[in-house]
Amino acid sequence: MKVVTFGEIMLRLKTPENLRIMQSDGFEASYGGAEANVAVSLAMYEDQCAFVSKVPNNPVGMSALSEIRYYGVNTDYLVRGGDRLGIYFFEKGSDIRSTNVVYDRAFSA
Repeated sequence: MKVVTFGEIMLRLKTPENLRIMQSDGFEASYGGAEANVAVSLAMYEDQCAFVSKVPNNPVGMSALSEIRYYGVNTDYLVRGGDRLGIYFFEKGSDIRSTNVVYDRAFSA
């Protein structure tokens, strides 16, 4: 391995357009986290990299794992277990309102 990143991967729920969380009736889902994002970015440049973390052994955790594996990140060192994946809600800011992020990560894997 050239690069190994350690960190938490989280489910990102983003409101469409510039809507606030309270205005939205749906969210766009993706996975992210600083360390996972670095690993994916490096893998896209064909660097050898691995991501070390823990995800729950359920469909949400496996989906997160599959997402970073898709980009060529080595996930052999991920541990499966725990009850849940951390979640964060993202409101994109506008000219007069700043971006807002709300974390829900208590007891995450």
